[in-house]
Amino acid sequence: MDSVPSLASVLTLLFSVLWHIGSTATNYNCDNPLSALLPPTAFSSSSELFGTPSPAQLNRRIGAGGWSPVNSNTQQWLQIDLGNRVEITAVATQGRYGSSDWVTSYILMFSDTGRNWKQYKQEDNIWTVSGNTNADSIVHHKFLHSVKARFIRFVPMEWNPNGKIGMRVEAYGCSYKSDIADFDGRSSLLYRFNQKLMSTFKDVISLKFKSMQGDGVLFHGEGQHGDYITLELQKGRLSLHINLGDSKRRFSNSQPSVTLGSLLDDQHWHSVLIERFNKQVNFTVDKHTQHFRAKGDGDYLDIDYELSFGGIPVPGKPGTFLKKNFHGCIENLYYNGVNVIDLAKRRKHQIYTVGNVTFSCSEPQIVPITFVNSSSSYLLLPGTPQIDGLSVSFQFRTWNRDGLLLSTALSEDSGILLLYLEDGMLKLIIQKMTEHSMEIPPGSNLNDGLWHSVSINARRNRITLTLDNDAASAAHETTRLQIYSGNSYYFGGCPDNFTDSQCLNPIKAFQGCMRLIFIDNQPKDLISVQQGSLGNFSDLRIDLCSIKDRCLPNYCEHGGTCTQSWATFYCNCSDTGYTGATCHNSIYEQSCEAYRHKGSTSGFFHIDSDGSGPLEPLYVYCNITEDKIWTAVQHNNTELTRVRGAHPKRPYVMYFNYSSSMEQLEAMINSAEYCEQEAIYHCKKSRLLNTPNGMPFTWWIGRANERHPYWGGSLPGVQQCACGLEESCVDMRHFCNCDADKEEWTNDTGLLSFKDHLPVTQIVITDTNRSNSEAAWRIGPLRCYGDRHFWNAASFNTEASYLQFPTFHAEFSADISFFFKTTALSGIFLENLGIKDFIRLEISSPSEVTFAIDVGNGPLELTILSPSPLNDNQWHYVRAERNLKQTLLQVDDLPTKILDTQEEGHFRLQLNSHFFVGGTTSRQKGFLGCIRSLHLNGQNLDLEEKAKVTPGVKPGCPGHCSSYGNLCHNGGKCVEKYNGYLCDCTNSPYEGPFCKKEVSAVFEAGTSITYVFQEPYPVTKNTSLSSSAIYVDAMPSSKENIAFNFLTGQTPSLLLYIDSYSQDYLAALLCKNGNLQVRYQLSKERVHVYTIDVENFANRQLHHVKINRDGKELTIQVDQHPLYRYNFSSEVDFRAVRSLTLGKVTDSLGLDAEVSKANTIGFVGCLSSVQYNHIAPLKAALRHPSIAPVTVKGVLAEANCKSVIEADVNTVTTVYSSSDPFGKTDEREPLTNAVRSDSAVIGGVIAVVIFIIFCIIGIMTRFLYQHKHSHRTNQMKEKEYPENLDNSFRNDIDLQNTVSECKREYFI
Repeated sequence: MDSVPSLASVLTLLFSVLWHIGSTATNYNCDNPLSALLPPTAFSSSSELFGTPSPAQLNRRIGAGGWSPVNSNTQQWLQIDLGNRVEITAVATQGRYGSSDWVTSYILMFSDTGRNWKQYKQEDNIWTVSGNTNADSIVHHKFLHSVKARFIRFVPMEWNPNGKIGMRVEAYGCSYKSDIADFDGRSSLLYRFNQKLMSTFKDVISLKFKSMQGDGVLFHGEGQHGDYITLELQKGRLSLHINLGDSKRRFSNSQPSVTLGSLLDDQHWHSVLIERFNKQVNFTVDKHTQHFRAKGDGDYLDIDYELSFGGIPVPGKPGTFLKKNFHGCIENLYYNGVNVIDLAKRRKHQIYTVGNVTFSCSEPQIVPITFVNSSSSYLLLPGTPQIDGLSVSFQFRTWNRDGLLLSTALSEDSGILLLYLEDGMLKLIIQKMTEHSMEIPPGSNLNDGLWHSVSINARRNRITLTLDNDAASAAHETTRLQIYSGNSYYFGGCPDNFTDSQCLNPIKAFQGCMRLIFIDNQPKDLISVQQGSLGNFSDLRIDLCSIKDRCLPNYCEHGGTCTQSWATFYCNCSDTGYTGATCHNSIYEQSCEAYRHKGSTSGFFHIDSDGSGPLEPLYVYCNITEDKIWTAVQHNNTELTRVRGAHPKRPYVMYFNYSSSMEQLEAMINSAEYCEQEAIYHCKKSRLLNTPNGMPFTWWIGRANERHPYWGGSLPGVQQCACGLEESCVDMRHFCNCDADKEEWTNDTGLLSFKDHLPVTQIVITDTNRSNSEAAWRIGPLRCYGDRHFWNAASFNTEASYLQFPTFHAEFSADISFFFKTTALSGIFLENLGIKDFIRLEISSPSEVTFAIDVGNGPLELTILSPSPLNDNQWHYVRAERNLKQTLLQVDDLPTKILDTQEEGHFRLQLNSHFFVGGTTSRQKGFLGCIRSLHLNGQNLDLEEKAKVTPGVKPGCPGHCSSYGNLCHNGGKCVEKYNGYLCDCTNSPYEGPFCKKEVSAVFEAGTSITYVFQEPYPVTKNTSLSSSAIYVDAMPSSKENIAFNFLTGQTPSLLLYIDSYSQDYLAALLCKNGNLQVRYQLSKERVHVYTIDVENFANRQLHHVKINRDGKELTIQVDQHPLYRYNFSSEVDFRAVRSLTLGKVTDSLGLDAEVSKANTIGFVGCLSSVQYNHIAPLKAALRHPSIAPVTVKGVLAEANCKSVIEADVNTVTTVYSSSDPFGKTDEREPLTNAVRSDSAVIGGVIAVVIFIIFCIIGIMTRFLYQHKHSHRTNQMKEKEYPENLDNSFRNDIDLQNTVSECKREYFI
């Protein structure tokens, strides 16, 4: 059969649509009073105040004038039997006529049989309906969704405190017609097609079902080519299997395509709708829908012969089924518009019945009970005492891991039998003098919400515990004493303050449901318990099981795992990248700029561009080494790649994989100020864009899957390369160098920077198939800088001004974060209103921030009181969040205020007004100040763009340094920018974005740095002020502020030497014994020597030294040792400073003897962060040797002193490698491995030539070495060193070896 859908299929789908329209239309005027004409016997109640039942219809005045119970408590109810299942759309209530008796709130329950009631829910919670405020007014309540039921029960919850319960009621709706089939677990209906194969492109299947069984097949169909569709109950959940044409996948061993629903074995009606259009499937169970794509190779569902409903019969074996059959009722079963049950009732030939299928729903009269309170719920049932043995059985279901199931005192002093759950496992204990414990081996995870059966049987001294009717795994134990049944059986818990030894509870009370309770092999009538004629109870709901699956739907976001107890749910956020009560908050920052602001240094980070939004975090490299913070994302091929043999009919194509989704990359690009990707094309007789007028031979594909015929350095829409715009191409007739089509290598290189086109996803090359034609290309990593959101701000200048944005839609989770600064006493940051709901954030006093929210249960406020004023014109951070578990408020680093959300009641935040920032619709209590970086559920609001067109509001906000200036360390100066700030490290010996990165270098023997003090104008000539400011002369003064860090193993050593034109000097040196010595010669006084002898400082550890002199007072601080204080005899000045030297002083004339000894070698080791007043000589030598008045002699190599400590060369070189982790290669020529000739002959010739050259070089090298060796020997003879010098050098070999591995070297 061909694949075109048959006419019958099209007609059935059309009929299905018309049927749905018709069924909807029947509800249009479904508001008739349903009880007005009912007989008095249709009304019943828990009790009657006036003895005899009386009708309680609305507006009834005769008789008792309504219903009142004997006792007014929450166990009372009024019930109406509507005669048949009807559709109920609304109810109305009054108080009892002529009295002060009325109900102010009540709940509703519905049933088809008068048993196994179902509570009315709204927003997935048991709904408490508002009642009356007097006896006569009528209060209506219209349902959001109609209810189909025969019985309706009103349960008063609150009533007039000055009266009693009193009610007159009415229900509104219309008649309800349906077709029902009852399956007994051994039967099915086969719907046989008119042709051998039914091939459908789209399907619609709808039905309702109810069952007490957790497993069973509802329908199944399959084809010989592997197609199948199956819907089955599995452990109380619905699993849908669909396969379209994949013959390798068979239903018998397939996993479900999707599973939906929970607790569907509750003997209540559940609706199912399956809609398929080719591979797209919508699967709806009750109100929960899941969209998915069907597996398989085709788009058509090919089913052979028939569809079976209720089971899967085995062909040729009547009464045999492939899997467990469905046991329960199915209503209004439609397959592509065909009413299958109606056909079966009319015995049409398309339907074949297997087994016994009836057309009315048989309802088992089973009464469940619910234990609702974990401390006070219990059920007491009597037994027959002193029987030899014991027999108790029941079924239970719960979400709690712990709870008492049964406690009974055995007769004849046999002890107390306890059965309880502990950590999800079943435990049986007979407690007398010693405990005797019995555990069920397979009985774990019994808190899974499913029904489990338990049976305890004891005869004489042998006891058997059976779980889920599995006799094979039953536990058997023998006791020393004979067991006799007791006369009182406590289920679920014990009464409050119970001192009688008949009931013990070693664990908390049970919360869950029970049913089918048998004692001494006799069923217990729980309705009699409800009526008070049997046993006793507390905090029970009888005749209903109100278990709720709080993990359906799963409110744990971002892949969090949901678990639950009876009262609440919990989210496990492990390995999700998110945190919080519902895994709502990202643990990562939204950009590299945000990481910089937290003080992070360069490295790999996860960034979450949309915060708490749906996008996953993105792994990037943050280069935080300069003013512009670069974000880099690598792809799968950033190497220079060779291409040959490509032509238009067989192009070369490379796809780029960034290990992330396009949505993640787009979010990162859109939030950045600027993005780029380097595009390089090396060519030899290979054209690029074929300019000026030809079709391009090479192009690239961007984010929107669009082809772009421009190259790096050019503009979108302009078919040119960078040289074309600059008019610098090798051939001016073309707009790209490669388009000149020359035999020599050339290239076109530039940056692709139009953000809307990035990232590059493909490159296509088609012109490398001609003779001697060759190309090599490279597309660099995606690089972006700037965060458009982090500094996005608005200034509110009047209390009446505000910014207006669309409604904030956040029904289940809402988080708001921003920065503010103000000098005002109070003001509203933001507000959004609904009909009843609202959300508001404000600074309510100079030191208080208040978050107010109402989701329909009444306003909730959280206030944080700051110990210091918040209106100090400094930036402060505010974050507010509301989810289904918590409401919280955070201000700066103050303790977070958290309130737990109530589990019942309204939980959807429903807003409908505009979202106002900086004010309210009333234009009162507006905010004066600045708001910055406003995010709603991770999405940034563009305050600046809105402020540009709003009176009274200005874009941006100055004054960032007032808040963030303290982030500039070590003498760095905060400089204002329009979007943020930067730290100017000019006058600091440190560098980096926060002036915290040490500048350090390794010195060899004889290495010296000399900084010469001079007038500023020679230094600043032809340089900027910012780059030369630290190199000007320090004026003579009575103060010195010196700081440096050093590491060495060499003594004696000269660390620092400052001299002057007036013979004054200052020296910091290490003595031979490792003591630190500071020597001062000032104003021709005697030499002042200050020695720090607390340890040997030549211990290869990093030491920190600070020397400060103010007049005649001198302080020296070394590491964490006590501060040393000294005094000169009088006020002195350091006059006419000439130079400062680090390491060896080359002009050693005039040095005193001790300094001269230390200067023999100078300094061997590592110096870092050297500062003299506002001069940083080491930084000047390393960063600006060409413009600073500094001279470097010997070998000076930049290195990290801390890495030198570790004596790990690899660590040193890694730390000081290129800031780009992806390592750009030299792009001036193609890679030698990528662009080379394949000719073996040429390769051989080259190899021979290279060999000859190496031989010549080897001979010359040996000659030069011999000559140099003799010269060096002569030099060594001329120089005399101390005897112990050789040993010192040996001790420092590791320090000197480090030099060769460092990033920079200076040979002067």
